[in-house]
Amino acid sequence: MGLLTTEAIVLSSIRYGETSKIVRLATREAGVLSAIAKGALRPRSRFGAALQVLSRGHAHLLPARASDLYQLTAFDLLHLPAGLGEGMGRYTGAAALTELVQRITPAESHPEVFEALQAGLEALEVADPARAGVSTLQALWRVVSLLGFEPALDACVVDGIVVLPGRPLPFSAREGGALCEACARTHAVRVLPAEDRATLTALVHGKAPPPDLDPRHERAHRRLVAQFIRHQLAEGSDLPALEVWEGQGWEPPR
Repeated sequence: MGLLTTEAIVLSSIRYGETSKIVRLATREAGVLSAIAKGALRPRSRFGAALQVLSRGHAHLLPARASDLYQLTAFDLLHLPAGLGEGMGRYTGAAALTELVQRITPAESHPEVFEALQAGLEALEVADPARAGVSTLQALWRVVSLLGFEPALDACVVDGIVVLPGRPLPFSAREGGALCEACARTHAVRVLPAEDRATLTALVHGKAPPPDLDPRHERAHRRLVAQFIRHQLAEGSDLPALEVWEGQGWEPPR
């Protein structure tokens, strides 16, 4: 395989040796991969400041012969999302979203996941502080669904019985979504009132703009998506950025 050129977002970066970096990249063409940027820490590096976390650009990559570590030969910067650092809600939301993509996305082509990550970061960068949490909720559910784990909302995940609309919804993060009344008696469930059920449906299905939530309901939906991710996708892995974002309890300044 020759040189791969693909649009990419820097998910994380660590120092390697005296002058180099190893970066994790979400790419449009090859999923999530690791690459070494030789000489990136030198004063006159050809990378300059382009390899900051959450930067988006065109990555030029050479595959290694004996490992999964690519060599990053150049990174043509397209966008540096400075706005994500202007509010704690924006930053922690972006961290939770990129952590999910980094930990769960396989090293194979998933352009739709890359596009969802890009769209989520762009929405967060300009989000009103009071809306950053809701924007993150929608972005997380979008990535979860694209990875093949969309929660069941209309029929029981155990026996397929239709769960009538407009009613409270027994929901199990462990089982993967809605349960009928009979199955709810034998499983640990969280009963979502009809209003919260409608909100969850809007978030999962990407209704734009996402619904408004008061702080109490937003915290409840944060816990719900975090529990779902841990049970369905994380497979026991720690997700510290998601945990920090989930636990935020402040109200945005007015």
